[in-house]
Amino acid sequence: APAAALLSNASSLSSAECQEKEKPPKATEKKVTKEPKPNKVKPPKATGEKLHQAAAKPPKGKPASILTRVVARGRFQKVPDSLTLTAGDTLELRCRGRAVRWRFPAYLEDEDEGRLRCVIKHFERHSQLLVVNSRAADTGEYSCWSFQCRDSECQDGEDRTGKAFIFFTGQELFVPTEDYYEVVQLRTNHPTLLPCQVTSPLAKVTLHREFPPEEVAVDGIDISYDVKRGFVIHRPRPSYAGSLFCMASLDGMRQISTKYMLIYINYPSSAPKPTVSASAATVRAGENFNVTCTVFGEPEVAVDFTWEYPGQQIGRPPYSRERADLARRGGQVQQESESILYVDEARAIDEGLYTCSAMNLQGTTTVSTRVRVLPATPAPRGTRSG
Repeated sequence: APAAALLSNASSLSSAECQEKEKPPKATEKKVTKEPKPNKVKPPKATGEKLHQAAAKPPKGKPASILTRVVARGRFQKVPDSLTLTAGDTLELRCRGRAVRWRFPAYLEDEDEGRLRCVIKHFERHSQLLVVNSRAADTGEYSCWSFQCRDSECQDGEDRTGKAFIFFTGQELFVPTEDYYEVVQLRTNHPTLLPCQVTSPLAKVTLHREFPPEEVAVDGIDISYDVKRGFVIHRPRPSYAGSLFCMASLDGMRQISTKYMLIYINYPSSAPKPTVSASAATVRAGENFNVTCTVFGEPEVAVDFTWEYPGQQIGRPPYSRERADLARRGGQVQQESESILYVDEARAIDEGLYTCSAMNLQGTTTVSTRVRVLPATPAPRGTRSG
């Protein structure tokens, strides 16, 4: 089927699918009753497909969630934004649609001997995700989205999505990771996330510095905490650099997370904007000249320069000099970075385009200027004596 063919090629950031198409059980396929009138929706007393239909019907004006959880045979439940289960529990989710894709925690992709990690089955009108023998590592966001398929073409249905964050509590308070240390760039241009994710929303989590040992203040402005993500440093500073870790406590149990080595980087807000000029647009053979490339930018932001010039074709070795100084421009203090390319005793081969490339962490910008080399001035002729 076209929908099944689309699903076989589907992939996402941390998802894996095994394609298997079956017909839905007759018991749930036949139990379909008339939907109640709008504005007079009452909770149905019956179970099975009737309950599934009522739970999936959203309030007026809100997009429909297509994700439900199977709590027992024939019983369905609308999945809340977050759900807490116990490690070892079985999780069965259903996503309505003829062509469905799933996204789930990366640990479910691993194959462990003797454990069925994750099974996905596609039926005619829904897709099923089944997790058995769950563990703390399975904590994370589970989401699905369906496609509107007509003939052989399928398109994303923007309003046909569903997602939930599911915690699997147990003896581990933090979602386990493979690394004891994790290097994190503390960039000045955007917030930094320390993903010390817990397995229970009830755990109390604090942030600590390893050296010197102290607790880091979390005020909700400079640093905030999200139980589904971890700590977010909104205003990175050099003082936050170093080794940090999270500590979680719950019911008398206390554990620490992976240690995060924060490296402070003064990240530029944009790529450099260089200008280039030659000491003379036209020179004569034998004369000296230079070409200067200049960048005005943020203080303490490194700028690297590279050159391309005609003499490179024959290995002609002009030399360059670089400098960086603070300068006041337009009432603001900026860093003036400069690279000067010197060409001694110009030759005909030195005529052409001189290209400067200025690079910082945000990107590279290239500018060029042209230099013309004229023949040397002929020596003045001697005068004849009479």
